[in-house]
Amino acid sequence: MTAVLGRRAGTEVAVDQVRAAVAAVTDPELGLPLGELGMVGDVRVGRTGRAQVTVRLTTPNCPLATELTTAVAHAVRQVPGIRQATVRTGAMSVRERTELADRLRRRRAPAAGSTPGGRQPAVYAVASGKGGVGKSTLTANLAAALAAQGKRIGVVDADVWGYSLPQLFGVRRSPVVLGGAMLPVPAHGVLLMSVGFFVDDDSPVVWRGPMLHKALEQLLRDTHWGTLDALLVDLPPGTGDAALSLTELLPDAALLAVTTPQKTAQVVARRMVRMAADAGMPIAGVVENMSASICPGCGGRSTPFGDGGGALIAEEFGVPLLGRVPLDAELRRAGDAGTPVVLAAPQAASACELTRIAAALPSPRRSIARRPLPLEVIRSPGG
Repeated sequence: MTAVLGRRAGTEVAVDQVRAAVAAVTDPELGLPLGELGMVGDVRVGRTGRAQVTVRLTTPNCPLATELTTAVAHAVRQVPGIRQATVRTGAMSVRERTELADRLRRRRAPAAGSTPGGRQPAVYAVASGKGGVGKSTLTANLAAALAAQGKRIGVVDADVWGYSLPQLFGVRRSPVVLGGAMLPVPAHGVLLMSVGFFVDDDSPVVWRGPMLHKALEQLLRDTHWGTLDALLVDLPPGTGDAALSLTELLPDAALLAVTTPQKTAQVVARRMVRMAADAGMPIAGVVENMSASICPGCGGRSTPFGDGGGALIAEEFGVPLLGRVPLDAELRRAGDAGTPVVLAAPQAASACELTRIAAALPSPRRSIARRPLPLEVIRSPGG
């Protein structure tokens, strides 16, 4: 009788340990522990060290179910005495989904990705004066490089007419909607939100200014980002409605200007930087893309687009030239394959420079010019 009770007590301890291990696993979409999300279901542990765990998914067709169950099985096998782990999945009931949505809604802060304690993520508006300078490729690789540093990174594809981030990250699915909140699509360690997730690849987006503003507002504020370290926003080229809307929706964003060495690109990029400066928007710096072309055979460098365009803009506005990214075959192949080059070919010249730029990104500091200050007037008892 004593031996039986001992084994039973040991099993109870193992169950508690397994449940705690599962509860600590982070959901890849929501970025929160499964225990906090209420996704831990039945847990059983046999006398031979075999554990059976049920994970309650937010949706029966969760696209990341395999990734999640693999992480749970790994966590369970780390518990002392567990020899085998079997993970089953179930779906939350309507009531459970509603309760979870309410909890997430209470956690969401006014600014995208801010924490309940008020800490704001660094926000970078990646912009260019004209199209075709590699702005989206830069955004994708900076985000992937930052995520590889262990940071939680979100990306908004605000280039609604020329969205390309789904292709650059190799993802083709709609976001999960939970209680009116959209869950960003994770890919290569980055959380993504793009208009491209809601339309067919060959469908043009024909929107006027008011629709664009509303779309940007939904992508930013109706998305459950969780706690972010940084948010990158890939803007449409030019100084149009998207740039103006962003300054309203994300007043603490800093401009990251992208240009090529070519004089034409430099001239129009100056307009974007000038607009940001006039609006009191901080300028994180300038990146010169396609600074050189690297021969895939001999490794020699040439400058088909000229030289020095990025440096001229940086000098004129007194901001840093963050880097000069060369154009090489690895960068092109990675974009076509849907994996950022910093991950697909980290030794490539383009990848090395992109990784260096990501590590050197300055923290945005918003100027207090033209902004009301939170001052409180304290009157003396006499008047």
